Amino acid sequence: MSRRALASPASLKGVLKASVAAAALVEGFSGGGVDADALPVADGGEGTLDALGGRTHAVDVEDAFGCPRTAWAGELADGTVVVEAAQAIPLDPEHLDAMNASSRGLGRWIAGYADCPLVVSVGGTATMDGGAGLLEVLDRLPGPTRVLCDVSTRLYDAPHLFGPQKGATPEQVEELERRFRRMENLAPYAELPGSGAAGGLGAALASLGAELVAGAEAVLDLIGFDPARYDVVVTGEGTVDQTTWEGKAPAAVLARCVAEGVRCVVFGGRVRGGLPDGLSGQTELRALSGDPARARDDLVGLGRELALGLAGLDLA
Repeated sequence: MSRRALASPASLKGVLKASVAAAALVEGFSGGGVDADALPVADGGEGTLDALGGRTHAVDVEDAFGCPRTAWAGELADGTVVVEAAQAIPLDPEHLDAMNASSRGLGRWIAGYADCPLVVSVGGTATMDGGAGLLEVLDRLPGPTRVLCDVSTRLYDAPHLFGPQKGATPEQVEELERRFRRMENLAPYAELPGSGAAGGLGAALASLGAELVAGAEAVLDLIGFDPARYDVVVTGEGTVDQTTWEGKAPAAVLARCVAEGVRCVVFGGRVRGGLPDGLSGQTELRALSGDPARARDDLVGLGRELALGLAGLDLA
């Protein structure tokens, strides 16, 4: 019987795009004599456009501080436009300013579309403005809009959870909490899961009528992820730790594999901690070398190793 594998990694942030990581795994499987398909995944944050595929086009936008930059928008087969917020207002470790980063550039980008459905992914942004900038320039959505949230965080929890990583001091976190509480227009949406995503962008878009959805699950649905036809599925990301199991793409892949009784191998460039309790013996956790320069070769090697293991099963 011919064995088949599916390569469904998320991006290794700052190291490999998900599509490149998937191609490396497929190369390894092929070198070991096993057919493999590449189907990269994402959770609504960085790499969502890459995972969804389809046609892309360049757009002139403004970043979180009003500087011009080029973003890429996607288009799905049904004409839905994919807007990845981080393409316009990305989190830049070299320029952290949570108090002044604005979502205005994203709002202007969305306002440029007319009468079309949208998928907006909101993870990985520099902003903590509760979507105030976006709402200054956008008073309605161009069509039915789904917002892919990379976290389920609610609005009023966002400042203390995400403010520090975006440059906020403890005093500024307290000020951000007060700002969010003063935004009466967002109060009706404050308890929605994902309303705190991207510093409150989830709530702002919900106030315009958008539907907030779990990003990882939505991406898997959009790309037609189905592990049932495979003997093994490989997923993973740059760092696997406790946050991985809280709605990130590898966790969603793993859950669907467990439901189908399909073996799933989860890799991490760095692995901190183990798998969640209660998983079947069909699940494995693998640590790569941890060296970003070796990441692609590590994935080729992992694919080859797993392929040889599958070949061994055929000989047994």
